[in-house]
Amino acid sequence: MSELRELYQETIIDHGRHPRNFGELAEANHHQDGFNPLCGDKITIHLYEHNGVVEKIKFEGSGCAISMASASLMTEELTGKTVQEIQELFTLFHQAVTESDQDAMDDKLGKLSVLSGVAEFPARVKCAPLAWHTLKAALIKHSGVVSTEDKA
Repeated sequence: MSELRELYQETIIDHGRHPRNFGELAEANHHQDGFNPLCGDKITIHLYEHNGVVEKIKFEGSGCAISMASASLMTEELTGKTVQEIQELFTLFHQAVTESDQDAMDDKLGKLSVLSGVAEFPARVKCAPLAWHTLKAALIKHSGVVSTEDKA
């Protein structure tokens, strides 16, 4: 278990320091800003969706390693997925990082399971899902900044 935890930490650090899909997306047809006031994380999601499929996702922003790693892993995992598949993964991911549902992470979320340990740290629980809430809002073309403190 110690080796697995170390691998998870290394993956989070790697994605936090060297995020994948970081930057603007010129052809994006959905954009959304997100903010975590507890940690100061700021993120902007840019995505190109066509016929119900998210063909490209990129993000910009700054924040803690967990927030940046989550956004990086999310963009890798969700590129090419349908909006319906993304909604299902959002629900599973949110449940896993807020309720410590390790089985849901490992069985259905693959490499996103590296973020499962976040549930053990209440101060970090809102860092991992920020990108996901921001993406979900982008898909419905929500107006305004998404905050981890929103009740929606």
